[in-house]
Amino acid sequence: MIDQRLLPRDLVVVSLDTYQEVADAIKTMVVRGAPAIGAAAAFGLALAARSSAAHDLPGLRADLQQAAEVLKSTRPTAVNLAWALKRMLAVAETDAISPSGMADRLLTEAQAIADEDVATNQKMARCGAGLIEDGDTIIHHCNTGSLATVDWGTALGVIRMAHQMGKHIHVLVDETRPRLQGARLTAWELGQYGIPYDIISDGAAGYFLSRGLAQKVFFGADRVTARGDVANKVGSYMLALAAHDNRVPVYAVFPISTVDFSLQNGEDIPIEEREAGEVLDIEVRGVKVVPEGASARNPAFDVTPHRLLTGWVTERGVIWPPFEGAFVQPYQAQP
Repeated sequence: MIDQRLLPRDLVVVSLDTYQEVADAIKTMVVRGAPAIGAAAAFGLALAARSSAAHDLPGLRADLQQAAEVLKSTRPTAVNLAWALKRMLAVAETDAISPSGMADRLLTEAQAIADEDVATNQKMARCGAGLIEDGDTIIHHCNTGSLATVDWGTALGVIRMAHQMGKHIHVLVDETRPRLQGARLTAWELGQYGIPYDIISDGAAGYFLSRGLAQKVFFGADRVTARGDVANKVGSYMLALAAHDNRVPVYAVFPISTVDFSLQNGEDIPIEEREAGEVLDIEVRGVKVVPEGASARNPAFDVTPHRLLTGWVTERGVIWPPFEGAFVQPYQAQP
């Protein structure tokens, strides 16, 4: 997989040989983005099956459960991680001739998860592209393109599809502090696609919205509750508030697998808090800018209440409020 920490300066592909290496890659954000994390975890469990020394299926299943716990603990907010692991473990409970036969089944299932993500992203893109009009300027938060998925992208995939349809659009790219996924990754992807863009500081979005200089807001989702509250990269909530106050439509783009039907309220979503160094270790022209001994808080996500969202864009189409009850339970692995 691409080491996203090194972009845009260096495009480096790394190979991971064990589930422990996959877990570390997820935790350290070599790979990031909810759909990409889910697919990576699925392949991590397939690696665990291939490396297991178990001589029977019960032993293999015990090894897989242990590996799944390690993988699941890496990023607590993105529901796709737990969803993919649950789907893989359901396959592990089916009958097989041998541990090696089960390992083959799990690899096939991991590849199916990856292939389905590509197809799902393209469906979402086609559904959402109609929301974008020729001449629109769009504010986009974080990174939701091919890098955040197996391929194509969620919110950025919608923008990419509109561009390919010949619509003349411009993207205002939130830097997305503190890790700058917008300035580093989204800007890099837009450059690859030939889509015009400007990078803006996160705090500047309200200015453009209040002046009528942006017509749409698009971002992704890492977990969505049954009533439609959306956990996404920190800063999404403030962006949605500013857009709502200026009557600019806000769309969250995500696959149905991102909906956590066990949660009703956004307040119940576990929010990952990352190390303070991501906020404090900031240098300008080689000089550290924060005072020595300063402390910091670093939540990786915030929750946008459903009332601030104009619509969901999913592989089943654009969903309008009220969101609650819009879907039945998502995919469940079958024997």
